[in-house]
Amino acid sequence: MSDEDEPPPIPAGTPFYTTPSGYAALQAEMAALWYGERPKVTEIVSWAAGLGDRSENADYQYGKRRLREIDRRVRFLRQRINAAQVIDPTAQTRRDRVYFGATVTYARDDDSEATVMIVGSEEAVAGQGRISWLSPVARALLGKSVGDTVRVTLPGGGEALEIVAIDYR
Repeated sequence: MSDEDEPPPIPAGTPFYTTPSGYAALQAEMAALWYGERPKVTEIVSWAAGLGDRSENADYQYGKRRLREIDRRVRFLRQRINAAQVIDPTAQTRRDRVYFGATVTYARDDDSEATVMIVGSEEAVAGQGRISWLSPVARALLGKSVGDTVRVTLPGGGEALEIVAIDYR
């Protein structure tokens, strides 16, 4: 994993919202790295260091690089976990409007429908219908009700979206 693989930083001052499953995924990844992968890589590095000349020892060089990558990712995950504001969509009391964690079905200009769940930035997977609450579509939908039409400007042009259904699963 390189610096390019890190997700973009959340703008300063922006809350780090996440769902309970997103929070659990962050914790699971950190535990897997810290308690699973890191001890194994440390053992390999120790073994490789005992072989002598480290400058031409590929196991040692790769292991040290991998330890730096793991440590960088663990620091990032700890920051995210410490800053997380976990929001459980099922606990939402006001279900007539779109808020974080809502599953929203909307109709497009061409009468096709799409269903998305508004989640935290770390949980977003557009191909699975999970969009970040910071995305243009989610930002347009937030606070709206069934029957409202919103206009979204996307890289391919503008589009009107009519909210058909809101669910908090």
